[in-house]
Amino acid sequence: MSKLNRPNSKVSETQRRFKQPVIKFPAWAITPILLGSIALAVICTAAMPASAAERVMLRLGPFQQSIEIADLERFAETGEISTNLQPIAYLLTPDVRRVLSDRLELTADQANNLVDELLKSPGGDRIVQAVRLILPGISIEQVEAALMLAARQANNVSISSLFRALPGETITVDLSALITALSKLNLPYLGTKALDSYLQQEQELSVKNEPVLPNFNPAAAGDQPVRQQTLTFSDRQRGRTIPVEVYTSTEPADTQQPLVIISHGLGSDRQVLAYLARHLASHGLTVAAVEHPGSNVAWQAGAPITLDPSQLLAPSEFINRPLDVSFVLDEFAKLNRQSGLLQGKLNTDQVSMIGHSLGGYTALALAGGELQLDELRGFCKNKLPVGYSAADWLQCSAANLIGNRRQLRDERVVQVIALNPIVGRLFGQTGLSKITTPTLILAATEDVLAPALNHQLQPFTQLAGTKYLITAIGGTHLSVTEPANLTRAGGQNSIVKERRGADTEPLRQLLQGVSLAFIKQQTPEAETYAAFLSPTYARSLSTEALPLRLSTELPANLSRWLQVGTQK
Repeated sequence: MSKLNRPNSKVSETQRRFKQPVIKFPAWAITPILLGSIALAVICTAAMPASAAERVMLRLGPFQQSIEIADLERFAETGEISTNLQPIAYLLTPDVRRVLSDRLELTADQANNLVDELLKSPGGDRIVQAVRLILPGISIEQVEAALMLAARQANNVSISSLFRALPGETITVDLSALITALSKLNLPYLGTKALDSYLQQEQELSVKNEPVLPNFNPAAAGDQPVRQQTLTFSDRQRGRTIPVEVYTSTEPADTQQPLVIISHGLGSDRQVLAYLARHLASHGLTVAAVEHPGSNVAWQAGAPITLDPSQLLAPSEFINRPLDVSFVLDEFAKLNRQSGLLQGKLNTDQVSMIGHSLGGYTALALAGGELQLDELRGFCKNKLPVGYSAADWLQCSAANLIGNRRQLRDERVVQVIALNPIVGRLFGQTGLSKITTPTLILAATEDVLAPALNHQLQPFTQLAGTKYLITAIGGTHLSVTEPANLTRAGGQNSIVKERRGADTEPLRQLLQGVSLAFIKQQTPEAETYAAFLSPTYARSLSTEALPLRLSTELPANLSRWLQVGTQK
């Protein structure tokens, strides 16, 4: 029976053999390290008992290459690539050397329960499949026993000692299977996914006295009829034609209400959050959904198949997207003064920005996030094209931009809502700290494309101003988008499974209510809506299948784990 199907009460053979007490250990913190090390250093080993493996056999189709352990140890210690290692020199990057040298402090008691915790996590089945593909002939039980042995011998575990503790004199690694497995594993995603239970239990608002919710529902449609129209603007200077979908109420203009701008994600269109736009307009707000010509559905249809991110998405798009919004705001400022249906409804001096995915990046850049391209280039250099998420890979297109620091702030943007934003290393370690506008970020733990660990949770800790975090535990990258938009704009991906429909309706309801309450903080109605920016409101819409959380900060212990779990 697979360990994934074992009853929880059953004690593993390894536990009986060593008779150690079971101590809970947060497996999510180890997953990226353990599996990432396998991904980068499948060829590594270290000194262990006499029966330990002495060599690694690399298999790539009909090609086989035997690698001696001593040569690998020398590379880990000195960086020297011996003659025997020359056939795999392209794999021996500085990242691989670092992984070979790293050791994880892990006692035997902690190791006793680690594998069971990993296998019971939502990504456990992927781990089992990966082990079977990468290490033919090695079972998950043997991996567990090896982990126990390595930990008991030195009170710490390296990927080297783990391989050394596996049975047999020669370890066979199937590189073809490794590449296939890693394209599905997505290590940053697995690291995030293992956070589910921790986020569900620990994430709370920093203030203890939560407000009583008012007796109205901000997720319910407003009482104002909504008018929808399409405008098209031509930016001749940049050669871009920008369609904009505008949603307004039919009531007289309220000049105290902010203008809301929506920016879609890569390969999507201006309809991606149509339900949210209609909802906000029904409450008297004017909403404009911008379509970016260099990264929309039409662009996707002609995108080349390539492993070069700069050939897939032009580096200039990271600059052009924010400039699209600023250009539209300039045009809106003119329309606001002209007679017509939009006169007085386009408050371009007070803009609330909503962005999804790459649109989330766009929103953060407009709010003042500073691109730190030097750090991004350091991250992208010598990275193997496997084991990372789509967003980790795609962001490296921006590394080809000129300069080291770029800021695209538009001071008219006074609030930001970033939904599943692509952040990664685009803003470096300090770029987001320059944002002073109130910011709300949404993260989904099942997001395979832009895993929350690297793209939302870690970036959230950088924000210094007023901030909120919504966590959808079990949500995916497209869970918040217009359900009818999924088929038209990339939601039917056969590789990435998206959670949608009725299962994710509570999340969209929460987004409607929280977005309205958040935007209203810039109006005289701020106090009326403030109570809905609380954990109480998020939990009121939470379900067993889709737990929802809202907070203003991460617990200190979770923040510390993020430092360990985030990929370097």
